[in-house]
Amino acid sequence: MLRIPAPRAAALLLFSSVLAGRANAQGTKPPVTIPSVEVVATRIPEAPHDVPMSIEVISGADLRARNAITLREALSLATGIAIAPGGDAGPASAVPEIWGLREFDAFLLVVDGIPWGGAFNPAIATLSMRDVERIEILRGPAPVTYGATSFVGVIHVVHTAAAQTARYATVHAGQYGTGGASIELPLPVVSAWKSRLSADGERMGFKDDNTSYSRGHAALRTATGEGDHRTWLTADLNILHQEPASPHVRQGTSLSTTTPLDANYNPKDAFLDEVRFALSAGLERSVMQNAVWGTSASYTFSPQSVFRGFLTDVANTPNNAAGFREDIEIQDVYADSHIIWPTMNNVRFMAGVDLLFANGEGKGATFNYTVPLSGASQASVTEPTIFNADAESRRLFGGAYGSAEWRPTTRLALSAGLRVNATRESRGEGASVTHTRPSGSVGALLGLWESGEDHVRTFVNYRDTFKPAAFDFSLAENEGVLEPETSRSYEGGVKIRTLDARLDLEASVFRMDFNNIVVVSVVNNLPALTNAGDTRFQGVELAADARLPYDLHVRGTYSFHDGKFVNYVTEFDGVNTQLAGKRFEMSARHLASAGLVLAPEYGLVASVTMNYSGDRYLNKRNTALADAFTTIDAGVGFRVNDWEFRVDGRNLGDRRDAVSESEFGDAQYYRMPARSLRAGIAVRY
Repeated sequence: MLRIPAPRAAALLLFSSVLAGRANAQGTKPPVTIPSVEVVATRIPEAPHDVPMSIEVISGADLRARNAITLREALSLATGIAIAPGGDAGPASAVPEIWGLREFDAFLLVVDGIPWGGAFNPAIATLSMRDVERIEILRGPAPVTYGATSFVGVIHVVHTAAAQTARYATVHAGQYGTGGASIELPLPVVSAWKSRLSADGERMGFKDDNTSYSRGHAALRTATGEGDHRTWLTADLNILHQEPASPHVRQGTSLSTTTPLDANYNPKDAFLDEVRFALSAGLERSVMQNAVWGTSASYTFSPQSVFRGFLTDVANTPNNAAGFREDIEIQDVYADSHIIWPTMNNVRFMAGVDLLFANGEGKGATFNYTVPLSGASQASVTEPTIFNADAESRRLFGGAYGSAEWRPTTRLALSAGLRVNATRESRGEGASVTHTRPSGSVGALLGLWESGEDHVRTFVNYRDTFKPAAFDFSLAENEGVLEPETSRSYEGGVKIRTLDARLDLEASVFRMDFNNIVVVSVVNNLPALTNAGDTRFQGVELAADARLPYDLHVRGTYSFHDGKFVNYVTEFDGVNTQLAGKRFEMSARHLASAGLVLAPEYGLVASVTMNYSGDRYLNKRNTALADAFTTIDAGVGFRVNDWEFRVDGRNLGDRRDAVSESEFGDAQYYRMPARSLRAGIAVRY
């Protein structure tokens, strides 16, 4: 059994961190810094406004200015995205919603070019948001570059390059025993190899009873060469201990009032523990008349231990809760090799192959126990020692892909990509299931007006992709392999940059048709996945981004999402029910955000962020409607020389609304964490 003790609270003192970095000097002229390039769409460095897809880039400087150290905080101003903190993967994790689909495994998480979570689920709980250079967000699938692993979007976290010399140190503390420290610094150059070390340790506490996580993390990035003659190596170690929260039970059309808000029904000393070690390497070389060949590979080993439980009967009766003890071991290997030819006759080509192999096995046992509804105490349960249940999956995803971009004029870009996917999967002792299927995309970008950096550009794209059904290591998993999910999406929009590159505006519309989407059912108080029928997600997304005088940045977004079942028959209380026309559960129709960031090099720094989530149904039959809610985060600090002092508050209105549905507890929902405060000091040296 894997156990990681929490850091001593006495060592976590009175401060909260923000990574101090030099922003633009305070002055009367507005900055004209244009968002950095992205590589998530085509592996080719391009500005987001040069790509016929909905892409945005969040800079590391912006993250430091907002003191964003979790995925929810980092993406709080991203267009059309809602991040629910916590979830079944523990309080260190999160459940993103992209294009109206809120599912833990529907998107692809990429870290420094490597899928983070392999062929299984995104490893959000072990994601480090320290020393980040930028975050790239692609809404909608990436069927060419990432194939069967990206479905509704890609979040690509890029950390600071090994050659960077900036040094940061932070220390912070807050409510509920929260605290920690971090350091980022260059290491001595050895034989032309430049290296950078990032290390941090933290404990995050919550108002929820017996809920917290403790993490120790270190990453070493080293590289030699530059440009198209570069070799790099990265080693990442994450040690995580989580005390899980309990989701809140729904009774009928609303959340139960019988159970206290922050009650924890897990057995005493419940845990979600993980050690994740990832090693990756790559190179870039100039070949064949200035073409660039790039190759990368990674290996990840992740042992996990789980001991937890869920309320199954909202009554003070014997055995009103069910739990499980499980050890899971996951190994995955990723390799990609591609070549990008220079533009010739206004055409640029890319071609490559990749492979993703993952093997995961879980062994465990289930048990029943009795817990008081008052939550006054947790039940002492002896951990099972005989593991008589298992869940196993072996996955191999491979693909050959190619794309081309043609610019017949300076204002028109046409792009197309095709990928041949080959997947093989087996579960338990069952036979292997293989699928060979193409996926691809086409797109066009037209400049309607151009003047220096200012422009008005319109775009359209079509994307077709598929994804093997999710696997979550539930001990109720059957031996069979579910049908793969498939989707077709259509998107169009306009990208505007004006006022001497001080204001960006973007509007897009989309439609995405799903077939065989995977949903959760419950078998013997344990979750089991099954294929649903047809669903459709469509909507409109708007964003405005202004870079103003005096180092002031203002951003606002609005999204309308309409996710519905098109054809899905399932059983409720022994009766087959057609859900056609019902809204997809936990999908809010209206999302909005607004933020203001003041980040001068010296003096007062401040930020405030508002996030609005519209009403959403908690269940598939649309009988339980949850009200809309708004959360507000804010921070204020002061920069003097290379020091920064700061205080931040999250969820200042103390909203406790349901934000994600549990796949383990039947009709149970994780709520927004309570209001919290943290304060701290950061230094750049």
